[in-house]
Amino acid sequence: MAIEVGTKAPDFALKDNHGATVRLADFRGEKAVVLLFYPFAFTGVCTGELCELRDQLPRFQNDDVQLLAVSNDSAPTLRVFGEQEGLEYPLLSDFWPHGETSRAYGVFDEDKGCAVRGTFIIDKDGIVRWTVVNGLPDARDLNEYIKALDSI
Repeated sequence: MAIEVGTKAPDFALKDNHGATVRLADFRGEKAVVLLFYPFAFTGVCTGELCELRDQLPRFQNDDVQLLAVSNDSAPTLRVFGEQEGLEYPLLSDFWPHGETSRAYGVFDEDKGCAVRGTFIIDKDGIVRWTVVNGLPDARDLNEYIKALDSI
């Protein structure tokens, strides 16, 4: 079960698609974070969602907001995926220990071995202010993120 609104977001330290370590705590007091979990790079629905974010990136990555996309793929896989799709925001690898961060947020599917489509908007104080979780085949509605961001 996914963590709930009003909960302090679990901190993490994950490698991005360029090998840099990204910590949720690095944004505390500075930016709200849109934390997006997705099952796998190079799959149809995931690619569509991430490219839609790419196309509206200024809404999700600016002076007040940071977008972080997390999958259970390896960092080298994410590097190739990001380059191929022109994704200019951090793609974080929750590869090893496998799914540790996805589990902390309650969005790891043990049977499939990957994260489901969970999104968490975390305010500057590190508190979850909005969340949505969709099943593996179900794309999320980007307009809902925008409304949620506008409300915090």
